[in-house]
Amino acid sequence: MSTVASMPAKSSFHSATRVNHSLTASLERRALAWMAIRAPRWVTSDRLTLLGFAAQIGCGACYALARLDRRFLLAAVACLALNWLGDSLDGTLARVRRIERPRYGFYVDHMADVFGSVALMLGLGCSGLLYPAVAVAMLLAFLVLAAESYLATYTLSRFQLSLGLFGPTEIRIVLAIGTLELLRNPWATVFGHRFLLFDIGGVVAATIMFAMAVTVTLRHTAQLYREEPLP
Repeated sequence: MSTVASMPAKSSFHSATRVNHSLTASLERRALAWMAIRAPRWVTSDRLTLLGFAAQIGCGACYALARLDRRFLLAAVACLALNWLGDSLDGTLARVRRIERPRYGFYVDHMADVFGSVALMLGLGCSGLLYPAVAVAMLLAFLVLAAESYLATYTLSRFQLSLGLFGPTEIRIVLAIGTLELLRNPWATVFGHRFLLFDIGGVVAATIMFAMAVTVTLRHTAQLYREEPLP
């Protein structure tokens, strides 16, 4: 009896406000709603989440296999597209069908993102297309930024899907374009020096993510300090 009494009431949970001001947000919302309305009944949110997770792991595997055959890069781009479909459509489908499970969905979806990102960066690190240290730096930057986002969702009831004009979809698009460029030439010349293209992109991406994490952390810390002043 005491166990039941200690459980939080389901009605006490309030979903955080979702904020997405990315370049493709408006078009993406309309496209996902269109697909969700027309999706057959056998397509479920759980299956879409599993598709997105499997596709992200598959993408990492394709990058690793590209060390042996560059044509696996095409498969990696296909996996990125499937990851977008599964990861983006699962929540929209649940909302359209009015079968949301906000706590379950948020937890499972984002833990799948974390494990999937680890697999993706491991694959990139094994690909020979960038130095493993750069892949590790990108993974650490992503995990720090993700941790800040999840903590802000809990403390501020605000889930920031995008930072500036960039969100998950824009990141996938840039990664896909860069991957296709690797098929042509994996090298780039900057100020007369030759570097791996993904080394340049990876260093830039890691630097931006770390900078964003620090900036947003300072802003949210100041906001929480104002909202919870010392007595």
